[in-house]
Amino acid sequence: MRLKIIFLGTPDFAVSSLKMLVENKYEIVGVVTAPDKYGGRGRKQLIMSDVKKYALENNLNILQPTNLKNRKFLDELKSLNADLQVIVAFRMLPEVVWDMPPMGTFNLHGSLLPKYRGAAPIHWAVINGERETGVTSFKLKHAIDTGDMLLQRRTPIKGYDTLGSVYSKLKTLGAQVVIESVRMIESGNLRLRPQPDEQVTKAPKLNRANCQLDFNKPTHVVYNKIRGLDPFPTAWCSIDGKVHKIFKSRPYTDGVPRKSGNIFTDNKSYLCVSTNNGYIHVHEIQQEGKKKLSISELLNGYSFKSEAIDAMQNLQ
Repeated sequence: MRLKIIFLGTPDFAVSSLKMLVENKYEIVGVVTAPDKYGGRGRKQLIMSDVKKYALENNLNILQPTNLKNRKFLDELKSLNADLQVIVAFRMLPEVVWDMPPMGTFNLHGSLLPKYRGAAPIHWAVINGERETGVTSFKLKHAIDTGDMLLQRRTPIKGYDTLGSVYSKLKTLGAQVVIESVRMIESGNLRLRPQPDEQVTKAPKLNRANCQLDFNKPTHVVYNKIRGLDPFPTAWCSIDGKVHKIFKSRPYTDGVPRKSGNIFTDNKSYLCVSTNNGYIHVHEIQQEGKKKLSISELLNGYSFKSEAIDAMQNLQ
């Protein structure tokens, strides 16, 4: 008899893992995901999570609690008689939930634990210029992201990778680790390993302040931050007194002394911002309240202030 599993997850990152379990004929007795929320233009459209969309398409039992300690929710969860709970990209659980199934609760985390414990592990791995990352399955316990590890799988981070491309790689890799982990649990062939405390690093939640670019930093630091936040939540800076989100870009390090944060543009085809040892050549940009555009598209209808203009040869 196959395991009875409750799956907990919300974004599209979790869908690949749920799909893998369904396609391998595991009995998914419940899918716990975030409540629907209003969004879109005017915040009038009710939006459901990607996990809920998949669950509906596959006629899975869906639970959307607003309070994970609510007695009605806990009773319903218990009534499902699950053997195991699997978490992929869900919020922190109270002990009464994660300690419920006899085989425990396992989580998939988007890093090589104990590195990058926290809310944004994929972002921070790219921001910090790591050359590899991966996913880890581990058994839940009280402190967040601290449980004993079951499996880890690694993948390289290339110099041109963005948060988006690494996210896609880990989504696929994560689904493979989830199914391998469930099979090991099912067979009883568990070899749990504690996380080495001396290797712990943090991946704090992203906010407006820590997504702002500082062009006083070296070029590679600025570039890594841009690609580590592309396509979401996106790095930003102020140009001509307006907030601009920076997407695709390329770094150039030449060591030529110049004031950091200067804008170089012909107001036709290119925009560069100086750092403390080079510059960032911006390829895609989004002004506040506008849609994302290539630099040439933006400059076709917008000109930066004349004092911000310089010739390209000054960058060479």
